[in-house]
Amino acid sequence: MQSSSSSKAGGNGDEGHLVCVTGAGSFIGSWVVKELLLRGYRVRGTARDPANRKNAHLLELDGAGERLTLCCADVMDADGLRAAFRGCRGVFHVASPVSNDPELVPEAVEGTRNVINAAADAGVRRVVFTSSYGAVHMDPSRSPDAVVDEACWSDYDYCKRTGNLYCCAKMMAEVAATEEAGRRGLELAVVVPATTIGPALQQTLNFSTDHVARYLTGAKPAYQNAVTAYVDVRDVARAHALVYQHPDARGRRYLCVAAVLHRANFVGLLRDLYPQYPVTARCEDDGKPMAREYRFSNQRLRDLGLEFTDMRTSLYETVICLQQRGHVPVIVPRHRACL
Repeated sequence: MQSSSSSKAGGNGDEGHLVCVTGAGSFIGSWVVKELLLRGYRVRGTARDPANRKNAHLLELDGAGERLTLCCADVMDADGLRAAFRGCRGVFHVASPVSNDPELVPEAVEGTRNVINAAADAGVRRVVFTSSYGAVHMDPSRSPDAVVDEACWSDYDYCKRTGNLYCCAKMMAEVAATEEAGRRGLELAVVVPATTIGPALQQTLNFSTDHVARYLTGAKPAYQNAVTAYVDVRDVARAHALVYQHPDARGRRYLCVAAVLHRANFVGLLRDLYPQYPVTARCEDDGKPMAREYRFSNQRLRDLGLEFTDMRTSLYETVICLQQRGHVPVIVPRHRACL
């Protein structure tokens, strides 16, 4: 499906124009590349080492032979970024360290500033920035009856006190992106994905599906008394394309969440789908009050036409992919798992 309206960010009837995706080989980045190719764009993907085998899956995507090129770029190298963005009408800034390492916080923030400024220098029209739900929901003072939406921000001091430096970095990076885009007159749209699951295109395990594998193998003997927001990676990719194409997305955040589940419900769904695996039924905080699931709004993306994948389907296909990639053993069930 190609973009077709000349009023979209691509504009001028040029449906196959060039866009760039940073961190193209990552879990989300790979699906963003795939989605853009499906929509008819020419795509340039950045990676620190494009020739590395871990990026080979990108070259096998439909349309990659004709419309995908990979180039070497690092978010801390402004000159390399300008070269990567040259001739591009849009940039999707997906690349970001997923870590609580304090040394990587400056990379997330300064790297984002470099991306925005390099995009402006290269004449890019619109940047889509991949933020994180960690920049939204971590606020202990929020009322349990409040609806979490795009107006919400995490409490930076709380994140720092609890050692969640990844959330601190994503908050700071989103603020930096907004400030720099405003200063340079660049269109910016922000996608805020929750914990992202679903089938992977790359061969390696990523952070968000690793915990699914750990439950399946019995490596996690108990689950946390915690609530988590989830979304399918394919929906995240579609969200990126939609906010890039929509003329009114400039300057707006888009919460990309399909469901909010207590971990008990999450592992219960996993046990129901795959009863042959040793998925725990024990909570770490037995006897304590259960954390409450809260309300959220994903209406902004629904208004752009995004239909979210239900969690049962997403989790089912996550496990199928983990089996195919060899990350979990294939255990034949007495009765086949079904949706």
